[in-house]
Amino acid sequence: MLSLLTLLPFAGGLIVMALPSAGGRTARRLALGFSLGALALVLWVWSGFNPAVGGFQFEETHPWVTTLALDYHLGVDGLGLLMILLAAIVTPMALLASSKIGTPLYHGLVLWVQAGLFGTFTALNFFHWFLFWELSLVPAFFLIRLWGGPRRGEVATQFFVYTMAGSVALLLAFLGLFLAAHTFEFSRLAEMGRKGELTILLAAKLGGHGLSADHLGLLLFAGVFLGFAVKVPVMPFHTWLPATYAEAPAGTTMLLTGAMSKMGVYGLLRILAPIFPEQMRQLATPLLWLAVATIVFSAGAAFAQRDLKRLLAYSSINHLGYCLLGIAALGSMGGLAAAPERERAAALSGVCLQMFNHGLTAALLFWFAGLIEERGGGLRGLNDFGGLRKVAPVFCGLMGIALFSSLGLPGLNGFIGEFLVFKGAFPLAPWPAAAAVFGLLITAVFILTLIQRVFNGPLNQRWQKFPDLTLAERIAVAPALLLMLALGVYPQLLLGPLHATVQQMVRYWLPG
Repeated sequence: MLSLLTLLPFAGGLIVMALPSAGGRTARRLALGFSLGALALVLWVWSGFNPAVGGFQFEETHPWVTTLALDYHLGVDGLGLLMILLAAIVTPMALLASSKIGTPLYHGLVLWVQAGLFGTFTALNFFHWFLFWELSLVPAFFLIRLWGGPRRGEVATQFFVYTMAGSVALLLAFLGLFLAAHTFEFSRLAEMGRKGELTILLAAKLGGHGLSADHLGLLLFAGVFLGFAVKVPVMPFHTWLPATYAEAPAGTTMLLTGAMSKMGVYGLLRILAPIFPEQMRQLATPLLWLAVATIVFSAGAAFAQRDLKRLLAYSSINHLGYCLLGIAALGSMGGLAAAPERERAAALSGVCLQMFNHGLTAALLFWFAGLIEERGGGLRGLNDFGGLRKVAPVFCGLMGIALFSSLGLPGLNGFIGEFLVFKGAFPLAPWPAAAAVFGLLITAVFILTLIQRVFNGPLNQRWQKFPDLTLAERIAVAPALLLMLALGVYPQLLLGPLHATVQQMVRYWLPG
């Protein structure tokens, strides 16, 4: 089932790209059909998933490269299931937002990005996982380079260089792990890390040159962390993101922020923390303050922006900083509560929900930003508009729901993830958690400022004929908005399948 899930969009991309260049509408419809077929498969997997089991399900294991003792190994637990669902939802949204792009190559590359996402979220050994990690990078580069804004060339190059540098660091670190442990299996490496065997093997196989086992562990940890920090991104490795999100076409930006950025957070949870629990504990304090800097400084940068897409780009960094805060808090022992397992489970559940909720909300916001830019003849500055609520009330009302979700308004999906992160982080790391609250305050200020300047105030006479959402556009955005409302009222839709996985992750590999 999982192999078929990955193969479907990959084969669909080949079919779509084989269409003649004049068949843009057909290509878009066909690509949308393949993406919806993938969504149907994910829902089928969801229906057969047993929420009482914390381990991997739908596993596939076949011998692959015998000389490296390498198996073709797939599976999903609650975390993987949540991520493939997110990728399956965001991809058709991105295709719907790309209605003005009539090139079959574009829609085929979008499907290849989806295939890379599915492969990344289901692979259980590094070799297989890394292939799909890189596969998603290549089509994303061409989507930016060929269909982006005026600065698309330099921005695409910057995006590629940054992410490739992170990938090289990641690859070198895992080659070191393989030389020491002779396995690429995530579960086996995590078991070694939990029992302390990995440190002994590193000293035996890679020791020397004045490097102790602890130094080697920290060096490999740094390489893996760098690979994921660039993808999230974590400050100061974020400088590629604002320009990339601003120059990429709306559909591509939706994929980048809605799903691809979650690959980095997923890697922190699936790979970094289980394999390096001791290093996570040693570096918990600097990681916590790095998360605080990511949250607060990116919120301040968003407040300073006057370009709508750059504002949303920095807002995306801000919201993913809460994920890093929750992950780092799991390794902290400061101010430990009476029930540490419960607090850590709350923080971990919040991180998982924040990943999904941010992906859904951010993708929808960039869709609305793309519609504003399209209707505004390329303008997207906060000061370029004003009073749009008077001529496009439905547009402003629906985008307002997404903005309030990003703000974290109770009753919408953006609230519960952040609430759980802080619920778990405050007892475990009280001072960093308290400092991170300033990010919430600044977020409220810049989102309300956006609403005031674009939607409210006197109507700019230039926009008297600014078109409201068409019926087709309302129907297209409605499923995402309804899901945001449903998760805000009943987050157990996602917390239920996650619960056993979270409990197992907390008991099995979290330090302490």
